[in-house]
Amino acid sequence: MNSNLLELFTFPTQDDNVDWAEVIRQQYCPLIGRTCIKVRKSQPEISIGTCSVKHGVKNSRGVIICPFRFLERKQVFMDCLHLLTLHEPGNELHRVAEMSLPGGNVDYFLVSVRGGKVVDFAGIELQAVDTTGTLWPERQRFLRSVGLDIGEGADISKPYGINWKMTAKTILVQLHHKVETFERLGKHFVIVLQDNLLEYMRREFNFQHIQDARLGDSMHFHAYSLQARENQLRLELASRASTDAAGIASSLGLQVSPRVELEVIIAAIESRLSAKTLLTV
Repeated sequence: MNSNLLELFTFPTQDDNVDWAEVIRQQYCPLIGRTCIKVRKSQPEISIGTCSVKHGVKNSRGVIICPFRFLERKQVFMDCLHLLTLHEPGNELHRVAEMSLPGGNVDYFLVSVRGGKVVDFAGIELQAVDTTGTLWPERQRFLRSVGLDIGEGADISKPYGINWKMTAKTILVQLHHKVETFERLGKHFVIVLQDNLLEYMRREFNFQHIQDARLGDSMHFHAYSLQARENQLRLELASRASTDAAGIASSLGLQVSPRVELEVIIAAIESRLSAKTLLTV
């Protein structure tokens, strides 16, 4: 099946063995363990379920458009373990979602815990690419191509686009608001994104201060590629880079100084620790 849609509810559209009627009925995302939260504004009971798409003749790697797609195998968390410099064998690992800091929310905290107390932590942000237009027509075109009834008179002709520029600029602005806090506390902050987005950012912004990853830097970029493996699409770490707060600031010329005390962050994390946040493989 020739579709610009690469994955729907995490299932590859090229897989001929998928029961698409059942997938659409369940609307289940295994990456978050519940119904997909990406819904139609006009029909909030319907989940769109789009994970990654093709875009452009030259882009054969696909584009991740849902941040939860990065949660595959929990690999992005494993790839941040080395940034917990105070972590020791015997400590528990937790991932705590949606923590609020000055400058905005942080998607996840990867936390080393001993005796119910925070020993170390790193912030992790998941960044997919924003789209222009709507992916609903592309989704409906695919469903029709596999024989599903999508109703008469459905408008499935509208195209979608990829908003590389706005996505990249938004990332840098948000990072600048957050990384200074982590740097002041001697902690690491990680942005998880796709390799093609990082390549775009290197071309369009001042990235001369962002080089190969160094443990001493506060701001880390983990770029993943989307690779085809046995009829499945699999995330693989493609590259790592890092910088400090000054490096992020130089890319935009902004000046923001968020401040928060270490004790405040630790107290907020500890209040969220539970059996549900325990990171298991």
